[in-house]
Amino acid sequence: MTATASYRGRFAPTPSGPLHLGSLVAALGSYLDARAAGGQWLVRIEDIDPPRCPDGADCTILQQLERFGLYWDEAVCWQHTRSDAYQRALEQLITQRLAYPCSCSRKQWQDFDVYPGWCRDGVRDATKPIAWRLRSDLGQRPVVWQDRLFGRQQFDPAALGDVVLKRKDALWAYQLAVVVDDADQAITDIVRGYDLLDNTPWQRQLQAALGYATPRYLHLPLVVSADGQKLSKQNLAPPLADAPDAVRRQLHQALTLLDQAPPATLASEPVDTQLQWAIAHWSPERLTPHAHRPTPEES
Repeated sequence: MTATASYRGRFAPTPSGPLHLGSLVAALGSYLDARAAGGQWLVRIEDIDPPRCPDGADCTILQQLERFGLYWDEAVCWQHTRSDAYQRALEQLITQRLAYPCSCSRKQWQDFDVYPGWCRDGVRDATKPIAWRLRSDLGQRPVVWQDRLFGRQQFDPAALGDVVLKRKDALWAYQLAVVVDDADQAITDIVRGYDLLDNTPWQRQLQAALGYATPRYLHLPLVVSADGQKLSKQNLAPPLADAPDAVRRQLHQALTLLDQAPPATLASEPVDTQLQWAIAHWSPERLTPHAHRPTPEES
């Protein structure tokens, strides 16, 4: 990538628990891509779902990033403070008739692969709580973009269904919040895990509808366990260790999982030295588009 001061990237974890190896790989990939481009790197805490976010998890994540030398350039953004911005975006979509209220429950449409759009022309049951959904059949179709690792992507958002923008419990949904925040923070490049690639069509549809700029995308290969499951908090992936020796080893491990082939001797070097090497040698072209398993000694 050509170095540019206009590059703005971000890491946006959900504070449902401490970071694990998979989330370190995502954070490190986004950090290196920004730093190698001479750009800025931001951190956003995606805490719009309080029941999933135990007290103190956000502070733990920020401390972990600092421990690995991953320092951000601007004040941290917390999504729980951003409700007014999300509401304005929703009202714009409602005015455009691209968002509609829906009373249907998941149980009602459980025989369908995706929500069949029953409330598109009016709420089916006005006595029930409502969610707000995106009218995916009316927006940009198909959605086509070039992922920097996985190449040309094409999806029809209508085939993915009318995604929820605001939940029945009045909490904001990820798809709308992430698009609004990326636009307000002027994010130019999104580097994140492959598991979010099929969220991109909805997000690009929303960007077009709201008149936002379109970021570039690089979806990173996932880190998976021995049984092929994505490392995640839900799958009880162990948190990152805190001891300095373990931090150095895990940082080297993350560079290896990002296909950057760091020299073995780098694993014993301080995190600052490892990051200097990694920024100077960052090469997205080395990334391979398949899931990675840590070796037994790395697990």
